[in-house]
Amino acid sequence: MVAGLLFARAGVHTLVIEKHADFLRDFRGDTVHPSTLNLFDELGLLDALLERPHDKVEDVEAVLGGHAYRIADFTHLPGRGKFVAMMPQWEFLDFVAQEAKRYPCFDLRMRTEGVEAIERDGRVTGVRTADGLEIPARLVIAADGRGSTLRAGLPLRDLGAPIDVLWFRVPKRRTPGNQTQGYIAGGEMIVAIDRGEYFQCARVIEKGKAAVVLGRGIDAFRAEVESVVVPARGLMHALASLDDVKLLSVTLDRLTRWSRPGLLAIGDAAHAMSPVGGVGINLAIQDAVAAANILAAPIALGRDPDRLLARVQARREFPVRVIQAVQHTAHRTVIRAALAGTVQRAPWIIRLLDRAPLLQRIPARVLGLGIRREHIRSPRA
Repeated sequence: MVAGLLFARAGVHTLVIEKHADFLRDFRGDTVHPSTLNLFDELGLLDALLERPHDKVEDVEAVLGGHAYRIADFTHLPGRGKFVAMMPQWEFLDFVAQEAKRYPCFDLRMRTEGVEAIERDGRVTGVRTADGLEIPARLVIAADGRGSTLRAGLPLRDLGAPIDVLWFRVPKRRTPGNQTQGYIAGGEMIVAIDRGEYFQCARVIEKGKAAVVLGRGIDAFRAEVESVVVPARGLMHALASLDDVKLLSVTLDRLTRWSRPGLLAIGDAAHAMSPVGGVGINLAIQDAVAAANILAAPIALGRDPDRLLARVQARREFPVRVIQAVQHTAHRTVIRAALAGTVQRAPWIIRLLDRAPLLQRIPARVLGLGIRREHIRSPRA
């Protein structure tokens, strides 16, 4: 959607296809990070975006052994994006679609699922839909996620992920301050994201152990969560059944080549991220901005985009590698120890961050702005 907005803004005839009839579905990743907020500020759209329902997270806390440690402070970041906006993704997508439709070059086609890239003479020339329709295109951008069917034929490297995540909601009363926290205790690791009227909870489990955890039944599940997540105590009865618990099979991988003639993969289609840090959506948006910065003006001028596609990967691969390395390390160290129940006290680095507010700006910058962040450089026609 963001790529569609930027390409149409540059005067490129752009079609975004979406298999669903609307955006009204429950997403797991609703974190709009400062990097993304600042991009919309550069487009002059931040104030309008923030009129949509959202909650602000200005810092990150980890609760270990019942003690809360503040480890990141976003309020000192440069630009107007000094917080993470917890915005329902259907609101975000609807906003981007609304703004993109202001450009005559933009079209959004719902109920249209792209299932296969059309190839002629060694070049991708369009997309075939589930209904058998062939849509010609000068360039196809595969943004269809970690299960992408359009990226077929591109080499993929699986980095391995030893965890899965169980997602569920716990209703709550709205509080003046946001209560988003991560909890580690008793062999459990649960992140409770304060969404105003409810906690969106992510219970981290060992890869492939969902059947074992859920097999203990709903009463055991409620009790295990309440024993760790203090704000959920007395509220877990609202989780009616295990049907309300959704499994995310965590993947950590990346394409070693993001493009071939006529096709470019971005976002999860190019690099599936772990939920650690909640950075996946924001990295995908950075990819979209880089793609528009490099490709939009030449395409608008009628030039061949193929020779430029590798430049997008060259620009974005380094930050992806860095973040994935951090996530991989977190899987093997912090999360493994948490699930093994061997975390008896907060690591020294967590204690140091809590005691030194100035140092909290470092993880805030990495989480909030990322590595090699992008700025809007694509033209406005």
